[in-house]
Amino acid sequence: MRGDTETRSTAGESSPSRPSASTAGDSGPLPPSASEAGTSPLLPPSASEAGTSPLLPPPGIRYAGIGDEAAPDLAGQVRAHRLLGWSAVELRDIDGTALADLDDAAFDRVAETLDEARLDVVCVDSRIANWARPVTGDFALDRGELERLAPRCAALGTRHIRVMSYPNDPAAPLDEPEWARRTLDRMTRLARQAEDAGLVLLHENCAGWAGADAARALRLLAEVDSPALRLVFDTGNGVAYGYEAYDLLTELVAWVDHVQVKDARAEAGEAVYTLPGEGSCRVADCLRLLLDHGYTGTWSIEPHRTVRPHEGRTDAGRDGVAEFVRYGRALETLAAGLTGEATP
Repeated sequence: MRGDTETRSTAGESSPSRPSASTAGDSGPLPPSASEAGTSPLLPPSASEAGTSPLLPPPGIRYAGIGDEAAPDLAGQVRAHRLLGWSAVELRDIDGTALADLDDAAFDRVAETLDEARLDVVCVDSRIANWARPVTGDFALDRGELERLAPRCAALGTRHIRVMSYPNDPAAPLDEPEWARRTLDRMTRLARQAEDAGLVLLHENCAGWAGADAARALRLLAEVDSPALRLVFDTGNGVAYGYEAYDLLTELVAWVDHVQVKDARAEAGEAVYTLPGEGSCRVADCLRLLLDHGYTGTWSIEPHRTVRPHEGRTDAGRDGVAEFVRYGRALETLAAGLTGEATP
């Protein structure tokens, strides 16, 4: 059994090996076996399939990707990462079901498959406080999801869980002080729960009270005041949420423990998602800023070119794996330009 060592000094430690995990959860689909999927995710890709040899990431950086952006099924997610030559994955959904909602047998199959594929899990993307759960909603949903994820994260060898910070109620919006008060109360309680479980919640610059405003994010970190709350920075969310990602990062860089790589540009008032470096999000500048401030950890791709859960788009399509690999290669090339490494 394998675990990985997280490289971020503020939150990293040797991860435990992966035991079998059985936790209470809602029923979910069982990921297909290799024979059911028609291919083995555990076999390395052929030379013709693998394409260009992967460039080395900058020192202290590891590449990964959010698996369901490549394929809904676990076999496809594993294969995409094997084609890239990457050894880490970020988990969100398996066959359209959130990790917390998989039944015990399905989850155990996921853990076993990832272990056999020698893929480490660097983060689990939860629905806690996300775009679908306003601050006036049932807090028990978030507490319960965190409770279910705790043993599953331990089994997968990761401490990191992606969260957001509660959008306002769209039907009956609270005034800002009350929205802030409720958010801070809930996030404090969640951080204490995470701390007791040995987990680290990573707040994303996305939907929620503190998602698009550096002052609010810093207030969130200060008032919660827990080692179990840090930040994940998504380089491409600014276009959709109306802010400049690079400017936000300059104020938050010291608290970033994980990075999601995305790029986009605005067209007719809508976000159009591009390969990294082809949009307006200053992805290269963001990554360079992180390196200049001593960041070590994972750069995880979230292409969003086909799969966008908040828009109800969850099918990567027949070309999902190929497009995911293309996106990963674009990140490798962009990162090589940061360090001066020549492309092959």
